[in-house]
Amino acid sequence: MTNQVALPAYHNDLDASFAEAWNLVEAGVKDRNSPAHTPTVGTIDADGTPQLRIMILRAVSRDLRTLRFHTDARSDKTAQLQQEAAASILVYNPAAKAQIRLSGRAHIAAQGDVADMAWSGSTPFARRCYMAEAAPGTPIAQPSSGLPEWIEGKQPEEEQLADYRRNFAALMFQADSIEWLYLANAGHRRARWHWDQAQNQWLGSWLVP
Repeated sequence: MTNQVALPAYHNDLDASFAEAWNLVEAGVKDRNSPAHTPTVGTIDADGTPQLRIMILRAVSRDLRTLRFHTDARSDKTAQLQQEAAASILVYNPAAKAQIRLSGRAHIAAQGDVADMAWSGSTPFARRCYMAEAAPGTPIAQPSSGLPEWIEGKQPEEEQLADYRRNFAALMFQADSIEWLYLANAGHRRARWHWDQAQNQWLGSWLVP
């Protein structure tokens, strides 16, 4: 007799599936081993070409529908997001057998309270990468971290970091759509929710997987 694997409570529950999707995303903020800690972030460049990269998830607000990442203010993605632009985020959690796709708008916050809080809330070692002498993606003749030689392999002091705050920015994403795919031998489940501005709430429905 084949043992039946117990299905989670959210398998046939739309609201519970929505809550679980957010739970998995939120886990990426504090759990470095969570797949949501390093989701794939997609933007569109000036030529209309999709650009994907892995980024570290720094903060999530379910109420505000926002996710926060950190980036170099000199990077290509910063130029792509000077105005609120279309963006997407992909999380795949193999242990949870779940794929979560978030679509919405993103912008760069290089100045102001959000960026200042994000900068001061990061460790000195994490902020060291913003001490690079040239913008990310700049061609170089020899392999290099881009950091000044005097800080290679060292943790900077706060006073050493002060001049590099200008190279730091927060990438702020706000979700307008969330799609959930749960994989199960008993039957996959797929759903999508979109933010209804008029009703100020998420509206969801099941989809064929």
